[in-house]
Amino acid sequence: MRIDPELAATLAAVADEGTLDAASRRLRITPSAVSQRLKSLEEQLGRILLVRSKPARLTEAGEAVVRLARQVALLEHDALAGVGIGDDGSERRIVVPLAVNADSMATWFLAPMARLSATHDVDVDLHRDDQNFTARLLESGTVMAAVTSEETPVAGCSVAPLGVLEYRAMAEQGFADRWFAEGVSAAALARAPFVDFDRRDTLQHEWLAAMSVTQQGVPRHYVPASHDYAIAVSLGLGWGMVPRLQETPGLVALGGPTLKVALYWQQWNLRSTLLDTIAAEVAAEARRVLAPVAPARRSRR
Repeated sequence: MRIDPELAATLAAVADEGTLDAASRRLRITPSAVSQRLKSLEEQLGRILLVRSKPARLTEAGEAVVRLARQVALLEHDALAGVGIGDDGSERRIVVPLAVNADSMATWFLAPMARLSATHDVDVDLHRDDQNFTARLLESGTVMAAVTSEETPVAGCSVAPLGVLEYRAMAEQGFADRWFAEGVSAAALARAPFVDFDRRDTLQHEWLAAMSVTQQGVPRHYVPASHDYAIAVSLGLGWGMVPRLQETPGLVALGGPTLKVALYWQQWNLRSTLLDTIAAEVAAEARRVLAPVAPARRSRR
């Protein structure tokens, strides 16, 4: 049995766009034609591939087909570039979906993406998630590569170390004067509000534990955006674990341990010139701005 690449690409378009109508606009065919292609593919494979909700959701079988569609598109792009098709100015752009954690997105990851966009016919589709969960997007076929905290490669992927994001407990000067006038003690930390990224972010909790304070019952705010998180701390909303790359004048360090998050680059294990070029550009930027990979790894947004 062979999977028709056009039908698989249609399923991938629906997965990307979220609805059949949006996919039809992207593919420049009617919504009815999209529906017919999906029905034909599901009948051919004898599997339900798509839950037709809003947004549409892939089944496990659908994820496998979309992964194939993205791999075919990537290899086809490399092959066309290899034979010079598109050198005359004709369009041969490709969308490359990548997963990245919020702090990397806010501090260092966009620079290599901008350089790539200036020299390659590529449109990056960035998916932001906690670095402990970006590997799942690789497994599902949603992305071709990811910045992740997972050192063990996902099946069918290769892995390479990027570097370490370092975090220090920081607070705005006025906040520190108010809550830690007599020092950063366990008693003061139990009362002073801190800023959490979201309910999966545990870095503040780990730092409190290192300072002999349990995080239960300590006041906290939730600010689920990396740039806004750093702003919230700088405005005195609460103290927080701020990446060294986001430290600004006016913030004071509270002491205690510097926590480190080791980051890795995982990508599909394909011989793809484009994907390897992206990996090399990301690795070069990581070497420039991140600390070397250390053995300890911690949870973080």
